[in-house]
Amino acid sequence: MAGGWTQDGAVQQQIDASLDDALKRVRRHIPAGESLRDCERCEAEIPEGRRLALPGVRLCVACQSEIDRQEILSSPYNRRGNKDSQLR
Repeated sequence: MAGGWTQDGAVQQQIDASLDDALKRVRRHIPAGESLRDCERCEAEIPEGRRLALPGVRLCVACQSEIDRQEILSSPYNRRGNKDSQLR
């Protein structure tokens, strides 16, 4: 069912596009290779548990969390808002 100016299936297309973007972002950051013992950004020791859980890890939890937060904040897309919020 179309609502207003939208085409049939537009909401599902928007949901699918959001999921595809999120999956691409996550897959782009999957580490590979040998894990580092020290964070390449702040040089703090990476715990053995993290190195075993994520083969190829290069960053400590704090640095990875900061990078993830920056990525989310810098995203140019507002797919969660309705039409009214995008007009403001």
